[in-house]
Amino acid sequence: MAASQVTLSAVAAGYPGRLVLSGFAAQIPAFGTTAVVGANGSGKSTLLGVLSGVIPATAGTIVHRTKGRPAFVVQRSAIADTFPLTVRETVSMGRWAERGLWRRLTAHDRSVVDSWMERLGIADLAGRQLGELSGGQRQRALVAQGLAQEADLLLLDEPTTGLDASARQAITEVLDEVTTNGVTVVQATHDLAAARRTDHCLLLHDGQLLSEGPPADVLTDDALNRVWQFAERV
Repeated sequence: MAASQVTLSAVAAGYPGRLVLSGFAAQIPAFGTTAVVGANGSGKSTLLGVLSGVIPATAGTIVHRTKGRPAFVVQRSAIADTFPLTVRETVSMGRWAERGLWRRLTAHDRSVVDSWMERLGIADLAGRQLGELSGGQRQRALVAQGLAQEADLLLLDEPTTGLDASARQAITEVLDEVTTNGVTVVQATHDLAAARRTDHCLLLHDGQLLSEGPPADVLTDDALNRVWQFAERV
């Protein structure tokens, strides 16, 4: 396996009154893509929250070999249809970590925002409200926001699940491109086809890591059947 971008050892994390991850240990290889796979409630989103720093670990250690803060792209369903943001404003938020909330964007910031909107095929939607967009268009705007942060660790929660073929292809092509340029990508997903295209895979159940390694070794029919049978019993 390649050098690790992030190493987790005996990590515990969750929410008030509810522990989700317990004794969790895994490695995220650098300069590639890692899929986090598991049934609903297995801890995928919590793991991304821990990796991003949004959710603090209550035990264990997390060693990051990243420059600056990771970029975290939430599920498109996490953004309300009535939230008053245009596509440009949404993508521009990706520059706040660099510029600060109240400081005006520089010419470079605007160039970064324009570039990612163009590369994800949403430049013509710049003035549209998020609530007016299709699911695929909204997801591309959120991915562009994450990429506009120019972080070397990009975390995505269900970036392609439920999207049409054109939106999936646009996002997949851009993620492939950034990994070749030195970005480490981690995506939680139910999309097994997308997971099988990644370099590394973590298979979760009930806050535990069942296995990790190349997708062909981890995402076997037997392993997936066991995970979903376990989930149905809970």
